[in-house]
Amino acid sequence: MPLDINIKRQTDSPRHTTLTVELGGSLDTATAPELEKQLNAELDDQVKDLIFDLAKLTFISSAGLRVFAATRKFLQQRGEQVSFVNLQPQIKEVFEIVKALPGVSVFKSTAEFDTYLAARQQKVLERE
Repeated sequence: MPLDINIKRQTDSPRHTTLTVELGGSLDTATAPELEKQLNAELDDQVKDLIFDLAKLTFISSAGLRVFAATRKFLQQRGEQVSFVNLQPQIKEVFEIVKALPGVSVFKSTAEFDTYLAARQQKVLERE
């Protein structure tokens, strides 16, 4: 499934811009590089706030999580803010898993982790 990326730039003042990145579809190994490329093109010194709107994101793999983590780290080093809004239940589940296991390596490989994340997201969708 492809990833839809819509980036909205709101300039609050000459030195303060808020980016809202709306994502839809699947953020995985195939689509993460395009998101990273578009983010790198947009993240100038005026960006003080970055909002990821995940209302239409239906799947995320570890590759997508890496893009989020790298972007968050980059902006935090500059003292800026990254926020995530409108998480679908299956995406929220992934965020809760990652938050619950900081620094703990329980998977043999990225592929095994992605399989686990996919299964968990599917279970959440089936419950609804």
